[in-house]
Amino acid sequence: MALEGHIETVLWTEADIAARVAELASQITDDFLGSSVPLVAVGVATGAFLFLADVVRRIKIPIEVDFIRAESYGSGTESSGAPRISCDIKIDVAGKHVILVEDIVDTGNTLSCLVAHLESKGASSVSVCTFLDKPARRKVELKLVGEGKFYRGFECPDYFVVGYGMDFAELYRNVPYVGVLKPEMYK
Repeated sequence: MALEGHIETVLWTEADIAARVAELASQITDDFLGSSVPLVAVGVATGAFLFLADVVRRIKIPIEVDFIRAESYGSGTESSGAPRISCDIKIDVAGKHVILVEDIVDTGNTLSCLVAHLESKGASSVSVCTFLDKPARRKVELKLVGEGKFYRGFECPDYFVVGYGMDFAELYRNVPYVGVLKPEMYK
C-alpha cells in the first residue's frame, strides 16, 4: 500500500506549509534584525529537521544552527515519562539568542526541559518556533527565557499526525504534507 493509503485526512498541504514557513521566517528576521546578540537555531531531532531546514533557509540574518535530541516517546504514541537529553548541542549558546525549533508541542514536558537546559547554558533568551502546537494537550506552562518569543506554525487539533518530519515508529517523516494517520496504522 502506498503512503497515501495510510493517511486518513490531509491537514496541511505542501503549499500551506511553504507559505506559513515563509511567514515565520520573515517574522523571526524582523524580530532579531539589528540585534548585536548572535542568533542560534537549535533543532529538536529528529522530527524538526525538515522544518528547521526550511525556516533557516528563509531567515535573512546570520544564524548558527545546531541540534539537540530529547527522548520521551519510545516507539509508541504516548509519552514514556520525563524527557531526557540524549544528544546535546555543540555550539556555545552563552550570551546568545536561541530559537528552539520543534516539530510539535504537545504536553510541553519536553519543551520545558529543553528551555531550562538552554537557560542553564547561559542563553540570553530562548524563543520557541514550533511547526505544530496542540494547546489542548498542554500539561506544562511554557516559560521562555529572557525576551523569548513563541512562534507557531499551525494550531493542531488533537489527532495523531505524521509527515513533514513527524513520524510514527520512525516512518512517514518523508510525507511532504501533514496528515492524520489512520488508527489501524498505529494500533
